Amino acid sequence: MSGDLHAERVVLQRGARSGLPVIVAVHSTALGQALGGCRLAQYPDWRYGLADALRLAAAMSDKCALAGLAHGGGKTVVALPPGRVLDPAGRRDLLHDVGDVIASFGGTYATGPDVGTGPDDMVTIAERTPWVFCRPVPAGGSGDSSEYTAVGVLAALRAVAAHRFGSADLAGRSFAVLGLGRVGGSVARMLAEAGATLLAADVDAGRRALAEGYGATWVSPHDCLTADVDILVPAALGGLLTARSVPELRCAAIAGPANNQLDSPATADLLHERGILWAPDIVVSAGGVIHAVAVELHHETSAQATARVRGIGGTLTAVLDTARATGSTPAAAARHHADRLIGPTG
Repeated sequence: MSGDLHAERVVLQRGARSGLPVIVAVHSTALGQALGGCRLAQYPDWRYGLADALRLAAAMSDKCALAGLAHGGGKTVVALPPGRVLDPAGRRDLLHDVGDVIASFGGTYATGPDVGTGPDDMVTIAERTPWVFCRPVPAGGSGDSSEYTAVGVLAALRAVAAHRFGSADLAGRSFAVLGLGRVGGSVARMLAEAGATLLAADVDAGRRALAEGYGATWVSPHDCLTADVDILVPAALGGLLTARSVPELRCAAIAGPANNQLDSPATADLLHERGILWAPDIVVSAGGVIHAVAVELHHETSAQATARVRGIGGTLTAVLDTARATGSTPAAAARHHADRLIGPTG
């Protein structure tokens, strides 16, 4: 969203125990302590991991600002070499290395789960630094954030339906859910409970039973992406909306929890030209971090935090209303709102 790769501070350090490159990028602390997930993923080279960290940290600044959080954005990325698999001891060493790098920021940055990590990993990182969130409930944390991310996605889907079709009712609407991981699976379940018609896909064929258990029609990922449905729900990894894929789309709107859905900012214009309403992912996917931060860092009750998550619907409506009033894309409207809140960066 921010469109730049500036950052206030970047640390790239080879882990003393693991020997692996640990990257922490803090994009902005203008609104407060920076937040961002810890991503363990394979990259062809550590430089790709660095670019990912910078891009994701900038998006997190926008996400926090638009969610009304007094926090900035950051990101932790561990660039695993292709084919590298960590055994339990190696994973523990790596997470301790991550904790040491985060500790060096002196509390200006806190991390949570992301691709390749989960709540239990936060407990291990917390052995080296207190600046983590989304630890399991027995460990004093708020637990797995995926259910709350899904609650926020459902609120966003209602806002999109109201904006595009004139009613927030999801019953009878058709959805294609692409990706049935922890968040996507929960979204599919909630949509089924709301009476929606579902198509679903995942690269893991083992999730077919899950989809069919919710009454969804199982299709290939490509057929899911290009399905003739009311709303496409991207819930896997990002980058699926490209100059090549947009002409194939047959949905009326897109809203889902996958981060960085656009391969480039220009793709938002392509969607707009086709009349496809795209809900910015930084708004749609914010439920997990909103809940975790409210409970763990600001000591609100889960009920109070969940009410904040449902506020994503109102936030998205404001963005979509601005886009309609100005004739701009929702992406541009969201960027305007975020820039106004954060102020100049870089």
